[in-house]
Amino acid sequence: MTTGISGRVASAFIQSKLTPLIIVAALALGALGISSTPREEEPQISVPMIDVIAAMPGASPAEVENLVARGIERRMQSLPGVEHVYSMSGDGYAMVTVRFKVGENQEASVVKVHAKLLSDMDQAPPGVLPPIVKPHAIDDVPVLALTLHSSTVSANTLREVAVHLEDEIRSVTDVADTRVIGGEPREMLVTLSPARLAASGVSPGEVVMALRGANARLQAGEFAAADATVRVEVGAPLASAAEVGSVIVAVRECLEESKTKRRRG
Repeated sequence: MTTGISGRVASAFIQSKLTPLIIVAALALGALGISSTPREEEPQISVPMIDVIAAMPGASPAEVENLVARGIERRMQSLPGVEHVYSMSGDGYAMVTVRFKVGENQEASVVKVHAKLLSDMDQAPPGVLPPIVKPHAIDDVPVLALTLHSSTVSANTLREVAVHLEDEIRSVTDVADTRVIGGEPREMLVTLSPARLAASGVSPGEVVMALRGANARLQAGEFAAADATVRVEVGAPLASAAEVGSVIVAVRECLEESKTKRRRG
């Protein structure tokens, strides 16, 4: 014999003639709810997130936070549709992340941030550069992460392998963005000779511009072949100290040669 409230309720449902009707009605309501609920194979959820990056060269993190980050935070919090505002300050820069409510339009949110920053540009402290607005969306979340590890090779070697792997992944169709994180990028230290710069009439800025130009690799286009997209790139990074030393910084015509040419002319 069943005792207790739950037992008596269960016994009443079992002996009742309405129980089959209740079950049928519940199944019908469930089927109706499933059929009327909108569904998508790849639902697009709009959760706008926007980074506002402002630079103040030469300022400490505390100065950037007080003079730059807090002002941007107040302006962003006054925008309609904003849910949270985060900030991070470093040496000479501040990054404020603005997160809007779910369902807010991405393009409209970016326009709001731009308009607010431009309207309050006259209130920016002296020395602050124009801010950079970088929007993010739910689609920016990485869908694949590859981890390279080894107990025998160094972090530099692993990063070189990762860079080559990144080039291969970029050639895959519909890949929007790739990024290598970790390791230590290879660097070459260039020491300038003040005496040789003065004798040649070359400034350090010209050396920097020449090295940047020689170290650039630009995209020249792409073409489709064998069900794959091939990107064409022009130029190659400087790979050794000898290549860095062979870069032509500037061409200067000697004064004596110039006078000789003028006399001959």
